[in-house]
Amino acid sequence: QLVESGGGLVQAGGSLRLSCGASDKAFNSLVMSWFRQVPGKEREFVAGISWRGFSQYYADSVKGRFTISRDNSKNTVYLQMSSLRPEDTAVYYCAATRIESDFQFKSHYNYWGQGTQVTVSS
Repeated sequence: QLVESGGGLVQAGGSLRLSCGASDKAFNSLVMSWFRQVPGKEREFVAGISWRGFSQYYADSVKGRFTISRDNSKNTVYLQMSSLRPEDTAVYYCAATRIESDFQFKSHYNYWGQGTQVTVSS
């Protein structure tokens, strides 16, 4: 129901835009977020956006470099990533929840995509 795309290999300092397409317009009324995970580590919150797009939240590690946005007419959420660093290398997951607070808690999310790999070379 959630399908990520846009991952790939990029050099440090470069940019990528991830997309997350939802199969059902019902997702337009949900909080949407991006998480990321590297092998052996917990999945961590990256960015989240309220259902109308009025509120965005970011992990400290990506503030000022990443921007989350959504286009409900296209049932799509985006993550624009700039000034990428090798430590941004991870599998990035899109997720959705009806809980409109504490976006960073992955236990709040009921819907997950399959993930897309982002690799940043130094």
